[in-house]
Amino acid sequence: MGTTGQGQAGQDAAEVNGQAVRGSSVMSRFLEALRLTVVSGVIGAAIAAIVVGAILEELPVVLTGVGGLLLVVLIAAVAGRWSPGPGTPPVTRTALARIEDLRATSGESADVPVRFQLTVAPEPEDGRPAYRVKINEHINLVDIPGYRPRGIAVVEYRPDEPWDVSIVTRPTPEWSRRAEAAEIDSAPESTLVEKPGPSEGSWCVLMLIMFLAGAATVVLLFRGELFTSDGDAGASSKQPSVTSSTSSSRTFTTSTTISGPSSSLLVLGRMRETAAELEARVGTADVTEIVIEERRMEIRGDSARPPGETVHLQMLPYELFPALVHEARTTLGVRDPKSWRIDVTPGASTGAGPRVRVTVTGKEGTARLDADATARILDRRPVGEAAEAG
Repeated sequence: MGTTGQGQAGQDAAEVNGQAVRGSSVMSRFLEALRLTVVSGVIGAAIAAIVVGAILEELPVVLTGVGGLLLVVLIAAVAGRWSPGPGTPPVTRTALARIEDLRATSGESADVPVRFQLTVAPEPEDGRPAYRVKINEHINLVDIPGYRPRGIAVVEYRPDEPWDVSIVTRPTPEWSRRAEAAEIDSAPESTLVEKPGPSEGSWCVLMLIMFLAGAATVVLLFRGELFTSDGDAGASSKQPSVTSSTSSSRTFTTSTTISGPSSSLLVLGRMRETAAELEARVGTADVTEIVIEERRMEIRGDSARPPGETVHLQMLPYELFPALVHEARTTLGVRDPKSWRIDVTPGASTGAGPRVRVTVTGKEGTARLDADATARILDRRPVGEAAEAG
C-alpha cells in the first residue's frame, strides 16, 4: 500500500516537472521568435537608411544604416558566444509507421523533398496509442520506389514531442523484417499531432512584416526629399493550355498541351509541374499509364486497380527523363529525330517498379530504349531492331 502511494506521488511529480519543462520550452521559443522579429525590423531600417542615404547623397544617413547592420552582427556574435552548449540529447524511440500519403514537393537534385502523412504505431511498452503526423523528408531518387501509400516504414520519434518524427532510411535487419511482416491500421484524422504554437511559416511572415515596417519607417522619415520615383511594371503572360478530360466511376483520362515558341516539357521542372496539375485535376496520384511528348502530357487511371499495379505520379524522376530522351535521339541510329515520346507503365511484377520507355521517330524509322524507375537504362533497340521487337 505504501509503495502504491509513493508511485502515485512520483508520477504526479514527473507530471509537474514535465509541465514545467514544456512551459519553459514554449517561453524560450517565444522569446527567440520575439528577438528575431526585432532584429528583422532593425535590419530593414538599416538597409533602407543605406539606400535612402545613397539616393539623397546624405553620408550621415548611410553611416547610420551601416552602423545598425554592424550592431546587429555584433549582437549576434556575442549571443552566439554566450549561448549554452548542447544539453542532453533528446530521447528517441524506434517504431513502425503506415504511410497514409506521400507527395514530392519539388525535385531538382538527387534527394527529393517528400511530404509524408504517417500513422505512427509506438511499441506497447511506450503506453501511447497510434497517432497521425505530417513530416517532410529528403528521399534519394533511388529509394523513392520503396515508399508507397499503405506501405510500412521504420521511423524514430520523441515520446516527449511526438510530432518530431523522422524516417529511418537504413533500418537494422531486425526492424526491416518487422516492417515487411507488419500490418498497421490507419489512425483517425482526429489523432493528428502538430507542433504547438505558431508555425515556422507564421514566424517568417511576421519577420518579413517587421523587416518591411522598419524599412517603411525610414522611408516615411525622408518622404519629403523622396518625392519622385519611377518604376516600370512588366506584364507577364502565362502560356495557354488546352485540356481534354473524360472520367467515370472507374476510369479516367486527362491531358494537357502546353504552347508557346519556347515551350517544351524537356525544360527542367516542367514535367513535374505538369504532373502535379494533372494530379490535382483527377484527385489522385495513382495512375495506370503516363504519356509524355514534346508539348503534351496525358495520364490514364483505373480506380479498381490495386496500388501494386499503378504508378505514383510524384515518385518518378522527371528531372532525369530529358537525359533519356537525349540518349535515345543521339545513340540509336536516328540521325534526324522528328518526334519523341515517353511511356511510363507499371512493372510486369509486383515490386518491380514502373517501366519507362522512350521512343524516337525519324526518316530512318523508329528506335527505343527502356529504363527502370530510377532512369537506369535496361535495354536499347536501335532503328530496325525496335520494329522487329514490336
